Amino acid sequence: MPIVSRVADLQSDIQAWRRHVHQHPELLYDVHGTAAFVADRLREFGCDEVVTGLGQTGVVGVIKGKQPIGGDLKVIGLRADMDALPIEERTNLPYASKNPGKMHACGHDGHTAMLLGAARYLAETRNFAGDAVVIFQPAEEGGAGGAAMVKDGLMERFGIEQVYGMHNGPGIPIGSFAIRSGPVMAATDAVDIKIEGLGGHAARPHKCIDSVVVGAQVITALQSIVARSIDPLESAVISICEFHAGNTRNVIPQTAELRGTIRTLTPEVRKLVKKRVHDVVAGVAQITGAKIDLHYKNSYPLTSNHAAQTAVARRVAKQIAGDANVHEMPPQMSGEDFAYMLEARPGAFIFCGNGDSAGLHHPAYNFNDEAIVYGTSYWIKLVESSLAAS
Repeated sequence: MPIVSRVADLQSDIQAWRRHVHQHPELLYDVHGTAAFVADRLREFGCDEVVTGLGQTGVVGVIKGKQPIGGDLKVIGLRADMDALPIEERTNLPYASKNPGKMHACGHDGHTAMLLGAARYLAETRNFAGDAVVIFQPAEEGGAGGAAMVKDGLMERFGIEQVYGMHNGPGIPIGSFAIRSGPVMAATDAVDIKIEGLGGHAARPHKCIDSVVVGAQVITALQSIVARSIDPLESAVISICEFHAGNTRNVIPQTAELRGTIRTLTPEVRKLVKKRVHDVVAGVAQITGAKIDLHYKNSYPLTSNHAAQTAVARRVAKQIAGDANVHEMPPQMSGEDFAYMLEARPGAFIFCGNGDSAGLHHPAYNFNDEAIVYGTSYWIKLVESSLAAS
């Protein structure tokens, strides 16, 4: 089964929606313009119900099939994210961002447009039994919008029994998909470390507790956790990406601040890394005499695909792309707040090829419009096959 022929006809409209969203990027929960655009399109398509303001600024559309319900599965959810990133765009595209310092550098414009395309088709044809619930989520990029929608009663209100997500994949060929069962994207945690030493003249270091040296020791010691505390067959990442201290070349600063991210792929490793980070920071404080305040925040949970729903997603992707173009992928150490929805309901998260593009979160990134027909067709066939009349 190739791409849905009607989707090829709709491609120009979906592309236009995508480029409109790309030109008007919004951050986190402040996606009022994008949400209004989405809600207006869903109403135009004739969705049976359109709900706004779920999880602050999320939008949900319900499309009821016209086939008689006979199977066990009656309602599935399809989710796309709407928010952009605080990045200055460097693409020089004619439809580049009109909002300075904001950019769709992760392809959420494409995700939104493809799900809108699927909603239009499904509302026209309704060749399925049950309800297709299209979910447009804010604040994926660090705001836990997925959690907000779940807490706001998303699953219960619409009777969602299974939920599916999709992300574009730079480096994956156009017309291809990638998926795996089990852990697919990492749990993400944040560390903020404040060091207070004893400042003074750079020529008299013996009279000081150098917060820069202490910070350097913390960073080096933290790297030993992955190297020496974690099973080599397991995965973990500790990256300290900010180090702020001092403003004068001949003054040892009194304080320093470190900030970083931690990624893990199992609950057991996540728990162990957290313990070892506390141990290491306490040890460096004792050795150096500095006061070190550690704030460790658990953020997005592990994104883990359910086996049965992964099999469904893989089968549908093969219908669209062919067996040879649906790949088994390794886990990724980036995070994804679709994890919260997968904790609430069984489902699966798949990657749709974006071709040879710049990487995600890069100022030269652009969603590849050639991927539209494949991603949109996947959503359609997922609904029609999962909610087939008995």
